[in-house]
Amino acid sequence: MPSHDHYLLGGAGLGHTPLLMLHGSGGTEQHMVPLARQLAPSAMAVAVRGSMPWEGGFAFFRRFEDRSIDERDLVARAGRLADDVAHIGVDYRFPKPPIAVGFSNGAIIAAALLMLYPQCVSAAVLLRPLSPFATDPGTRLPRTPVLIIDGHHDERRSPGDGARLANRLAHMGAEMTHHQLPTGHSITEDDIRLGREWLRPLL
Repeated sequence: MPSHDHYLLGGAGLGHTPLLMLHGSGGTEQHMVPLARQLAPSAMAVAVRGSMPWEGGFAFFRRFEDRSIDERDLVARAGRLADDVAHIGVDYRFPKPPIAVGFSNGAIIAAALLMLYPQCVSAAVLLRPLSPFATDPGTRLPRTPVLIIDGHHDERRSPGDGARLANRLAHMGAEMTHHQLPTGHSITEDDIRLGREWLRPLL
C-alpha cells in the first residue's frame, strides 16, 4: 500500500498545534489548502492525499459498487495513514499530535483514526461524516475534542448520520460538539465560522 503524498503549509511556531487536512472523494491535498487558511490562518498544516485513485482524483479508502464502505480496506488504509502521520509529525517536529480536519471521505477516515488510533490526533473536525464501521471497536477516547458538522439537506448522507457518529464517539469518551446546518454536502461559510470558533482555543 503506497505512502500518502502531502503538502506542508508553514505557520506559527513550534508551540502551536498543527492541522491535518483530509480531502473528500475524487480530491487531492490541494483542495484542502484554502480551507486550512480559512480555519486557522497562522497554523501549520499538512494536507494529505488519499492513497487510492478515485474519480479523477484520490480517496482514502475503497467503497463497494453500492457505495457502502469496504471496512477491511478502510482498516488497512487507516493503519497506513496513522503510520504516515506519525512520521510526518517527527519530520516537521510537531509539538503534539495534529488536529484532523476531514471533509466527506476525509472525515470518515479521520473518524476511523479516532476509533482505531486515538493517539494519532489530538482533536478532530469532521465535515459531512458518517460512521466508518458497522460495529465500533472497543477503543476509549481520552476526552478527545471532536466537532461534527453535517447538512440537513445532504444528498450524500442518510438522515441522522452525523448524530449517530456523534453519539458513538461520545460513548467512547470524546468531548462532542455537533451542529447540523440547513445546507447540502458542500462546505459553507457557516461551516468555516463554526470550525474557526471551535478550533481557536485548541490551537
